[in-house]
Amino acid sequence: MISYRAITPADLDRVTAWTVDEPVSWIPADRYLAELAENMYRPEWTWIAEDGDRLVGRALWWGRGNADRPVALDCLDVAPDVQDREAVATALIEASLPGPVEYAIKVKGGWRDDPAVSAAVNWRRAAAHAAGLTHEVERLQFEWTPAAGVPEATGKLTFAPGSDEEFLAVFRLIAEGSLDAHTSKSVKAVGAEAAAKDEMDFYLEAPGKRDWWRLARTPEGEVAGMAIPSATPYSVNVGYLGVVPGFRGRGYVDEVLGEITRIHAANGEQRITATTDLGNAPMAAAFHRAGYRNTEIRLNLSNES
Repeated sequence: MISYRAITPADLDRVTAWTVDEPVSWIPADRYLAELAENMYRPEWTWIAEDGDRLVGRALWWGRGNADRPVALDCLDVAPDVQDREAVATALIEASLPGPVEYAIKVKGGWRDDPAVSAAVNWRRAAAHAAGLTHEVERLQFEWTPAAGVPEATGKLTFAPGSDEEFLAVFRLIAEGSLDAHTSKSVKAVGAEAAAKDEMDFYLEAPGKRDWWRLARTPEGEVAGMAIPSATPYSVNVGYLGVVPGFRGRGYVDEVLGEITRIHAANGEQRITATTDLGNAPMAAAFHRAGYRNTEIRLNLSNES
């Protein structure tokens, strides 16, 4: 009979010896141990499935170093010889589910057309759905490197720092009619004002620097949008960008993205990451025009509708 529990320090060798042979992203031992030292993985957030004394599955939950609970399932796997991998994975999630979370299955582009990749995705996806992670958004992961070149400023917009109050107002305006699934979901759930504050708080708490933030203005001085270069624990990223209603459809998204790229490039960064929803075709096209390369697909599953 298979049982499920959080690990103790005595289990670390078994957990870190685990490998995944399927074509999906997973967490190897060196990364797990490095982030365990930073309190982003923890024994109480690391769950295993056991058949007697044999380890047959693991679920690695991730959270910020100062967080009370994890927010993301980074790695879910069950041994390939287990008769019903989906059922074991479902039980593993259910046993360890800490509250509102997201699980990202990361694969290469065109995964539906590759039988090995689609098989690896499908049982994990089905397990997540069965455990209540039924809200699904597919996102494109992009990457910029210096070889792509740095976009030149055209002068169509000017960029300058602004106060928290100014940025909050622009967050609120950009949320109107946004094609981003997370933003539209948040506005629907809590309203534009609260959604804007939550979004801004997220970026204030991110590893990026507040003094990177820029308001975008037209030559006449009207606020047209904003550029928020940011970072994760792993790399700098595009963070948040947007154009306010009334100024959309003028190509300003290219100007804002260009400013974010220039800020990171001026700091000597060799890699900038970015994501957008598969359904947000205008943003994906802007990334391509700016020299960003699509590197993977992220199937994000959450238990918040």
